[in-house]
Amino acid sequence: MSGVGEILKAVGDFGRFQKCLVLLSVIPCLSVAFHQFCQLFMVPFVPHHCDTSWIRAVGPNLTEEEQLNLTLPRGTDGEFEQCSMYSPVDWDLQSIMAYGLNDTEKCINGWVYPSDQPPSLLTEFALVCDRKDLNDIAQAIYMVGLLLGSMIFGPLSDRIGRRPVILISVFLQGLFGLGIAFVPHFYVYMAFRCVVGASVSGITMTILALATEWIGVSSRPKAVLTSHCCFAIGQMILAGLSYGIRNWRLLEIAGSAPIFAFFLFIGVLPESARWLVTKGRIEEAKKVLQKAAAINKRSLPPELLEQLKPEKEVKSGSFLDIFQKKHLRKVTLIMSCAWFVNSFVYYGLSLNVTNFGLDIYLTQLAFGAVEIPARVGCIFILQRFGRRKTQAVLLVLSGLVCLIITGIPEDQPVATTVLATIGKFAASASFSTSYVYAAELFPTVVRQTGVGLCSMAARVAAILAPLVRLLGQHHRAIPMAIFGSAPVLGGLLCVLLPETRGTDLADGTGDGHPPAEVCENATSSSQNGEVKGKGGGQDNESTKTTHL
Repeated sequence: MSGVGEILKAVGDFGRFQKCLVLLSVIPCLSVAFHQFCQLFMVPFVPHHCDTSWIRAVGPNLTEEEQLNLTLPRGTDGEFEQCSMYSPVDWDLQSIMAYGLNDTEKCINGWVYPSDQPPSLLTEFALVCDRKDLNDIAQAIYMVGLLLGSMIFGPLSDRIGRRPVILISVFLQGLFGLGIAFVPHFYVYMAFRCVVGASVSGITMTILALATEWIGVSSRPKAVLTSHCCFAIGQMILAGLSYGIRNWRLLEIAGSAPIFAFFLFIGVLPESARWLVTKGRIEEAKKVLQKAAAINKRSLPPELLEQLKPEKEVKSGSFLDIFQKKHLRKVTLIMSCAWFVNSFVYYGLSLNVTNFGLDIYLTQLAFGAVEIPARVGCIFILQRFGRRKTQAVLLVLSGLVCLIITGIPEDQPVATTVLATIGKFAASASFSTSYVYAAELFPTVVRQTGVGLCSMAARVAAILAPLVRLLGQHHRAIPMAIFGSAPVLGGLLCVLLPETRGTDLADGTGDGHPPAEVCENATSSSQNGEVKGKGGGQDNESTKTTHL
């Protein structure tokens, strides 16, 4: 990159400057985990029944039990119906008690909840009976925000820089996160959640881009692994926070306010030197590089900085190249499918934490804890077994676990939760694999376009996951059967992909051969002394993705 790569090597691949940058990303990562799953704890199941206070006009001295016996029908289990009531009549109390009421209708005056129940989204906005589907719809709206954020903040960061986009995203997340705690209506809540979802995408994408543009190739997996583990720790913190704070508005404040601590370190957050060079802002790039070198206790020779030149226009691939080349078309379709089903089963399990039968807080704690060994172990599994086998096996395993859950009786919550935890482990490890595998399959000229398409497929799956849960009202096994079947099919398709372990990243779209095959041919030729050292080092410096 016109001298940037050599200067960054002199600055240090993973010195104190880069470590501080990774630590700075911890606060947003923890906050992202909170917003991703906090709604699960804001809509707990609460016993409820129709408000039948109309009968008090003719029977003011009735006890609560007598009132319910006269105005509410009972179900087959002998319990009062939660979503229906006897139609009000203008009879006197004696006639009602003598003849009883027969005609039923839906609740017309709202619902009654236990007086000792802390405020929740369910009780404040009546997310019960005909309105209960709004809970899953709100989750889908949040996922739509994630998709919109990836479409807005990605190009914006290329236009105005990484640093301002991070600050804008953090500010929006904190502002609208706190605003959610004061919304008067559920539709306003959904709109604010959509904005928070968009800001989450802006934070995760841009911080990752900034970190990878400052960190050397060999140390980039550490940065990605740290962010993934922080996300898992954030899920565990969410379990404890929601257990201690049952009021949903206070919980939202407690989870959103800490993000503003990020602005205390605003002076530490650097701009990307690579981005500054691409925009011709050479003097600014020199200053931030000198600052990084000073923090890393390195010295930059003046003659090295003088070699810094504006980025020349580089021929890049296009969206059409992906689908015009046969091997790239296959890679794109299969990897997009893999990302889709991976996201589908991940959120299918994560959002079902309330339906597995055990304590929701313990289940969430286990779901967060299991992601840490899954993310860490993924690194070693990839090195031992390669990308293709790892991706395929993990997807199939996560799907099979979901299919097995459909056959577990409802009175076996422990077995269901254990299986779900295993599925979450496989889905989390598969997600980390997807990031690495996709980055290695696409050549440099279309890498960001290809990975972007895969990411969009994952966002679409995240939108559909909470909507599929609505099918559970027809039969409880339907959602989990769908969540299980999709990754099994996706995992089998991954067998058709080329292996990329131990191969160099491809630069161009090739001549009809998969990138892995081109690199394998180059590797075998190098053993005979026939390979020219072209492009490897340059690509390693220019790519903005993780390469193991």
